[in-house]
Amino acid sequence: MIVLTGGVAVTPRGPVRADVALEGDKIVRVAPEGIEPEPGDEAHDVSGCWVFPGFIDAHTHLQCWTGMDWTADSFETGTRAAACGGTTCIVDYATADRGVTMDEALAEWQARAASGAGCASNYGFHMAISEWGEDSAEQMRRMREAGVSSFKTYLAYDHLRLSDAETLRCLEVCRDLDAVLCVHCENGDVVNELQRRVLNAGITGPEGHPLSRPAEAEADAVSRLLYLAQIAGARVNVVHLSTELGLAAVRAARARGQRGVYVETCPQYFSLDDTRYLEAGDDGFAGAKYVMSPPLRKPSDVAALRAAVLAGEVDSIATDHCSFNLRGQKDRGRGDFTKIPNGGPGIEHRPAVTATVFEGQLGPEGLCRLLSEGPARTFGLWPERGRLAEGAAADVCVWDPSARWTISAATQHQAVDYTPWEGLEAHGRARLVFVNGRLAARDGEPTGAVAGRYVPRHGGR
Repeated sequence: MIVLTGGVAVTPRGPVRADVALEGDKIVRVAPEGIEPEPGDEAHDVSGCWVFPGFIDAHTHLQCWTGMDWTADSFETGTRAAACGGTTCIVDYATADRGVTMDEALAEWQARAASGAGCASNYGFHMAISEWGEDSAEQMRRMREAGVSSFKTYLAYDHLRLSDAETLRCLEVCRDLDAVLCVHCENGDVVNELQRRVLNAGITGPEGHPLSRPAEAEADAVSRLLYLAQIAGARVNVVHLSTELGLAAVRAARARGQRGVYVETCPQYFSLDDTRYLEAGDDGFAGAKYVMSPPLRKPSDVAALRAAVLAGEVDSIATDHCSFNLRGQKDRGRGDFTKIPNGGPGIEHRPAVTATVFEGQLGPEGLCRLLSEGPARTFGLWPERGRLAEGAAADVCVWDPSARWTISAATQHQAVDYTPWEGLEAHGRARLVFVNGRLAARDGEPTGAVAGRYVPRHGGR
């Protein structure tokens, strides 16, 4: 038995000073009265630390071909980096490209996750749908039986997006399957036209990326999605919300009484702004590090999202981790920002960046809700994961809020040559991270344990 003594356990009823015992792959005791370790037990004094249920990142793209290149992180490196930061479970986006069935896509992503040395953290899959056919509903039903309780569609990217009518049909199937639909919300026609105009104006560097994807393009798509979801009576998750205008569309839906509207944002959108695209270095190309969609936004959007997080309007914080090296991958887009591989890393640093930005504001309960309980409830991992309670999975993050350290690409475990938060002094760090009862990381370093496994999901909220 593993016994964690002297810490503050962050439970569904709130933080309480309690010892926590793990046996096998389960939490067996949460004891305010304390636990006396017995001979043979593995005891850890975690005084001064918060003991969380393991963090969950419900938006990642590992070992993924994006149409331009393979992501830099495999399932092996990505889940190892996740565990080092305190994340014990990810939900990755398997994608059924056009001409590929969902069954084939799921089998392919399962094979990718099983390749290499294996996964240090647990993993599940959403299923992204890039075309709609007569048998799509039946394929979705089979996905549901395989433990995939969430799907994704796009309102941008010509090779991925569905029409509004197809999106409505997909929403209706999600409703009938008690599944949630995650949607990338940008107006694809507007983005395509603005990309053409920006390039024709002679703007070819990374600074052209945010110019071609304005806040209005996100807000239009968020509003459109939520009205479609209202027609269908379906639950939706607005992924990587980045703008105050998009937030206003969410507020309008909730104000009219619409239920099942969930919001995800990412650390980059409440910690960085669009001045990063003008970052000096690499002959004016350093801003390519921040080419991701949606792009980084105005300082006013950053402030609005921070306020929304603190007001409880955001259900989960994920990363949209989609890593590409600046050199050898992103630099292929020199001279045409539309050819810069789209995405950024964050799987390792999400908890630390969130804790640092909201230090003294969120507290352990707020961090738990956004990084663990919220995604667990939304995506069918609750109550096995996302809560520190007897009988729950032995996925545990012991967090030291007093730790001070500097985020740097030189010391990270993500297999990519930069981090958007280079030089940030982080306040708080994962001291011990257990995955299925095995110690996967200590003080930000991997132990070598390969404890992760596939986690089927059934339902949500």
